[in-house]
Amino acid sequence: MKKRGRGKKELAKFSLGSERTDYSSAYSPDLLEAFDNKNPGSVAWTTLVCTEFTSLCPKTGQPDFAKIFINYIAADKMVESKSLKLYLFGFRNHGDFHEDCVQTICDDLAALMKPRYIEVIGEFTPRGGIAIFPYASAANGEKEFQTLRRERLAAYAPGRFSMALSRLY
Repeated sequence: MKKRGRGKKELAKFSLGSERTDYSSAYSPDLLEAFDNKNPGSVAWTTLVCTEFTSLCPKTGQPDFAKIFINYIAADKMVESKSLKLYLFGFRNHGDFHEDCVQTICDDLAALMKPRYIEVIGEFTPRGGIAIFPYASAANGEKEFQTLRRERLAAYAPGRFSMALSRLY
């Protein structure tokens, strides 16, 4: 029988449960942490949703607000959610265009986890009457996941690979 759960030794390296959480005011991919996927032979989706993402317009300095959807199929590593929260919080004072934020998140997570497949979707609140919904994806070298990437990129439309906010609560 396969042992379930994680031991104290395995969890000791994470900052989970610390008395005080320090929030970085600057973008830093070094905040991201990964843990071993206990089921690396399985093909399974993981979806993470950040409903309170903020960044700054690099031109005006005005705040931008978005929901960020991260869908991935892990290989050997998975992203630790508290580190992801702290990492995403670091965009709060980061000045970049919407498309650049989403591509950066995708690139950073792909470098950290080396997943079979990952996609990041930003649903930015309209400012100036325009909503922007950027999409970025990456896949490992396996044909199955390269095909998945091509198919999902071709089929992408706003709302297609995300969900209605009402389903989150």
